[in-house]
Order: sequence, then structure tokens, then C-alpha cells
Amino acid sequence: MAALELNVINVGFVGYGGATKRFHLPFILPNQDLNVYAFLQRAEAPAPGSSAEKGSHCTVDFPTAKHYRTSEEFFADPSIDLVVVCTRHDTHAEFAEKALLAGKHVVVEKPFTTSAAEADHLIALAKEKGKLLTVFQNRRYDSGFRTLYGLVKKGVFGQLTDLTIHYDVDFPPWIANMKGGEYKPGDGIMFGLGSHSIDQALLLVGATPTSVTGFYRTLRDDDSDVDDTFIIILQFGGELQKLLVTVRTSPVTPMEHPLKYLIRGYDGSFIKYGEDNQEPQILAGMQCTEEGFGVEDPVLYGKLVTKTQVDKCQTLDSSTGRYIGTYPSLVGSHRMYYEDVVEAIKTGKEPFVKAQESRDGIRVIELARQSAQEGRTIPWS
Repeated sequence: MAALELNVINVGFVGYGGATKRFHLPFILPNQDLNVYAFLQRAEAPAPGSSAEKGSHCTVDFPTAKHYRTSEEFFADPSIDLVVVCTRHDTHAEFAEKALLAGKHVVVEKPFTTSAAEADHLIALAKEKGKLLTVFQNRRYDSGFRTLYGLVKKGVFGQLTDLTIHYDVDFPPWIANMKGGEYKPGDGIMFGLGSHSIDQALLLVGATPTSVTGFYRTLRDDDSDVDDTFIIILQFGGELQKLLVTVRTSPVTPMEHPLKYLIRGYDGSFIKYGEDNQEPQILAGMQCTEEGFGVEDPVLYGKLVTKTQVDKCQTLDSSTGRYIGTYPSLVGSHRMYYEDVVEAIKTGKEPFVKAQESRDGIRVIELARQSAQEGRTIPWS
């Protein structure tokens, strides 16, 4: 990807729903290298002087930004440098393709696509056009994951044997109100929350699995085949053949602090409870530039156990001969995602979230569902 010689990158958003307002704009607005330039929102703008509420339309919140109601006009605007796709799962590939064909860099909200084949097509197109294509895997910048990723990169666990990642919720309205009906690719929790935890698992391991085993259920009051609960087991080969990875989500979580991460190796272990607090802070009106944003409550710090001391927080336990301590969490910063995107566009370097990695996550979901339906482990293909 060629570097872009721009002082400011004009951003155009496809969609003006909750994802745009809650997960993207709060971390784009403070970035001086990014300019909120345009929106593709099909709804007609409120009449001038109307009493339209804040948040109801892009023209209400961003009166100086351009508002387009058709994709043809939006993608034809030569001043848009970066397109952020925040639409329904089954339209991600369509809009990402239009953006690339129009010569734009692209950020796609997760899940990347609804099939690995769609992802492969987009990756090839981005390479052909010389444009950035990346996926909004913002959970790589969660407090707990940043902490665990750093420990894994330092090799403090030795040869890994077990990795378990949970992303559990306690029946929020968006699950209780999930629509039933016949399943289609892109539906369900595997494509939703699973896109994050599968991505984290693959990044931590740094390899694609040799096989995928999947299970899914529906725990809400619904006879639909659209999953709200799943377990995915990944097995690996070569030097990782002793490693078993489990990724799971359940909406039945009557716990004070649900389990988040459990990792074990021959040289140590790490266990952590609780979810990242950046989303609740944003919903409460906190700005990502405020002091304390992304800082985790010490009660949620993980417990690190190793054969040799790796941090001053650890003390020697005479009964086990292990060094044990509550390991402080790094600050969570979803803002870093867009800082990395800016650097990638301006310098031409690879982004931290590579499209191929997100593509492999989609393939895991496909194989997990096939595994569940056929009742067998599916080899990676």
C-alpha cells in the first residue's frame, strides 16, 4: 500500500446508527489527523429549524459535514479518503467493495464479511487498488487483552497448553430481542461477539488451526436456529500441537465478574475476570481523552503465576514454589485503533489489524457452524 501525503484524512461513514455513534466517532473525533467529512445516511435530513433530537440524524450532529442519500453520490466524492462501513452484517462486503473500486481506504465494522469467500475477494481487490483494508477489531485494544497479549509476547508462560477466552453477557435487551427465523450467514452471536474473541485467540496463538470443533445453542425464548450461545474448540499442529484453545459466549451469566481469560503453559498461568470498561464509559458520556478513561478497576486485575519472577507484583509462595501476584492491567484504548489506521495510511505500513487475520476469523465461524451441524470436528481448509 502506497503512503498518502495528506495532512488531514477525510472520513466518510456508511451508516449513522449505534455502531457509528458509539464505537467509531468517540475515537475518531479527538484525532487531529482525521476529519469527519461525510455521511451516507438514506434518511432525509430534518427540515431546517425543526426540533429533531441530537443523535437522530447526521445533519443534526454534524451540520457542516456532507450528507449523501445515495451510494453513487457518496462514493463519487473525490474528497473522501477513508470510508468506514457501519451497516448491517450482510452489506459489509458490498459497501467495502464499492469503496475500494472508488479508490478509498476502508475500515469495515466487524464482522468483516459473512463468508471467507467475500473476504478473499475484498483482500485481492485492496491489493490491486493499493488501498488500506482493515477491520474494526477494537477489542484488541481492551485493557485485559492488551495485558495478556503483552505477557504472551514476552513468553512468560513457556509452551502453551490451554487458552480459554470468554465473552459472556447477562441477557441484554439486544439478545433477548434478537429476531428468529431461518439462519443466514452473518446472523447470531458467533458473527457478533465471537468475531472479537476468535480474533483475539488467533492473534495470541499466531497461527491458523488444524481443526475446528463447534457447538451452538439458543438459550433465549426462541425456537430459531440463530445462535446466542456457542463453544468453539481450536486445535493446532507442529510446535503448538499440545495447545487447546476454547472460545465461548453465553448470555446466561449470573455472575458478579464473568471469567474472561484463562491461559496456561508449562512455565505459568494467568486468569482474569470482568469485561473492559471503555464501552460503558462512552455510554455514560465520558470522553476518551478524560483522565481515567480505559483504566481498569484493580479488583479486575488478573492473577499471574509463574515459575520465575517476571514482575515486582509477584511474591514467592513457599508452598508451591511459584511466584504469584495480582498483575496490573494496561490502560484500555480503542483510540489506538484509529491512531494505527492513520499511521498505516500515511506511511504505507501494514496495519495492526490485517484483513487476512479477520478473514481467518470468518473461516473459523464457518467451520464451527459446519462442525455443529454435522456433529464432527472439521479439518482447517
